[in-house]
Order: sequence, then structure tokens, then C-alpha cells
Amino acid sequence: MAKSVLERIYEEKIIAIVRGIPSDQIVDLARALAEGGVSCIEVTFDQTSPEDTLASLRAIKSELGDVICLGAGTVMTVEQVERAAQAGAEYMISPNVDEAVIRATKALGKISIPGAMTPTETAFAYQCGADIVKLFPAGLLGPAYVKAVKAPLKHIPVSAVGNITVDNCAEFIQAGAVGVGVGGSLVSALLVKEGHFDKITATARAYREKLK
Repeated sequence: MAKSVLERIYEEKIIAIVRGIPSDQIVDLARALAEGGVSCIEVTFDQTSPEDTLASLRAIKSELGDVICLGAGTVMTVEQVERAAQAGAEYMISPNVDEAVIRATKALGKISIPGAMTPTETAFAYQCGADIVKLFPAGLLGPAYVKAVKAPLKHIPVSAVGNITVDNCAEFIQAGAVGVGVGGSLVSALLVKEGHFDKITATARAYREKLK
């Protein structure tokens, strides 16, 4: 039986955040990440050029299918939820808590991961239907902050996003996060531009090893 989207996110414990990568290189990047054991990939909306994001989502879905557990990031409107879902996204990640976005995501049967910082925002996001709440910027707040938030809110699954490195990623899991989101430390735009996909695969492996 195939694993659900949520099961894959929980099992891998890491979502690669892909931002600003040209759509003609996005499939090679996704393949490199998957080879390193990171198959959960979030393609973030460029709010100034949303069509590029949708093209990238469609390309990954078309070329790699279920090899990639595909999500959309920086989802800020109900329209973006709907269009991302049509393009193949199975989960919607936002930098903020927007009740309309969360409810639209759940209405389509997709996974909702809004971004929050405070306990109040975290609790409200969960009340609105969020499956996981993204604590951001976790790297600046530190694992101790995650642990403190989780103490009264242990029933709410949280992920840690923002300045998560190979060296500190496991600390956030130990503090109570169900997973981490990693951008530039894993998905280097320079390495993609230069075609060094083997190095991206190696970094993906390093993260997965630390998160075991």
C-alpha cells in the first residue's frame, strides 16, 4: 500500500525548499535530491512571477511522478492553493497563518503547513485545520524555543524552518519537531547553475543521515 503524503513527510523528516531555480533545471535538481534520499520537495511561489512556479511544479510532476512528494511553498492566496493543486502539489506551505488558505487546502484534500512563530499563532493555525505548523524562523529562535513551544502544545505537530543546517538539524527533532525545512543550505542555486548535482545529492544524504 502506497504511503500517504503525510506519512512520507513524517518518515523523511525533511522538506527541501526550492526557490528561484529555473524551470529548465528543476527536474535535474529534484532527481538529485531524491537520489540523496530527500523526496519531499517544496517549490516556492515567486509572488512576482507565479507562472514560473506552476511550470516547475508541472515539470516535476510530469517527469518524476510519485518519486517526488511534491508541495508548493509561499502559498498566500486561495487562488494559489487551487492552481498549485492543479499543477500537482500535494501540500501547501505558507510563511504565515491565513485561515482561508488553510481551509481551501483542506477542502481540496491536501496537506496544510502554515508558518507561525508564537504559541498563539501555532494554536490558531492548528484550530483552522493545519496538519503541521511550520515554526519560522526556527534557526534564529533555536531548538530551546521549539522545546518551549511544544511543552504546552505537545498535541500540535511542528516543523522547524529557517537556518537549519546539517550540524543543527537533529537538535530540532530532539526538541520536538516532526521535521525540518531546508533551503539554501541544501538547494544551492550556485551548484544548480554550475550543474554540480552530485554535490546536492551528497548534501541531501548528509541531512538524511543526521535525521535518522
